[in-house]
Amino acid sequence: MTTKVRCGWCEKDDLYRNYHDQEWGNPVYDDATLFEFLVLETFQAGLSWHTILKKRGNFRAAFNQFDYVKIATYAEDKVQELLQDAGIIRNQLKIRATVTNAIAFLNVQKEFGSFSAYIWQFTAGKPVVNHWQTLSEIPATTPLSDAISKDLKKRGFKFVGSTVVYAHLQATGMVNDHLISCWKRTS
Repeated sequence: MTTKVRCGWCEKDDLYRNYHDQEWGNPVYDDATLFEFLVLETFQAGLSWHTILKKRGNFRAAFNQFDYVKIATYAEDKVQELLQDAGIIRNQLKIRATVTNAIAFLNVQKEFGSFSAYIWQFTAGKPVVNHWQTLSEIPATTPLSDAISKDLKKRGFKFVGSTVVYAHLQATGMVNDHLISCWKRTS
């Protein structure tokens, strides 16, 4: 029996391994999935990704399956309801940012036809493939994440600093940061 060689960050448990094997770094062109990851990365700021993954189902239920059209219409009573939901991260600024980001997301869709068309233009529609040998080589930000962060902020998005954006790029496969020894590099 051969063991898959994975990026070391995901060996904490099966939740992490499954996420790594099935999602992380796979190119995403679907607006609904791109929005889901944007919300999750927003809530992850300052916390561990593992914490967010454990609560992902709760986030889906609380935020109408990440339906950005519905989220854009959330009124104050819904924000207050979310602040009482122990299944998610009850950070008022992040909850309000999710509503703001849903509105901004819709505006980007109107301008570009889709959020996917907007975000992927930064990489000419193809993943940036890095060739890291160790986890310590992987940066927290890059000039690409700096540029996207700046543009998102200009468009009214909140909680989209360069580190959050870089994590989003990795998660959605716009940047392939699987280590060169990882089985995902050859799959």
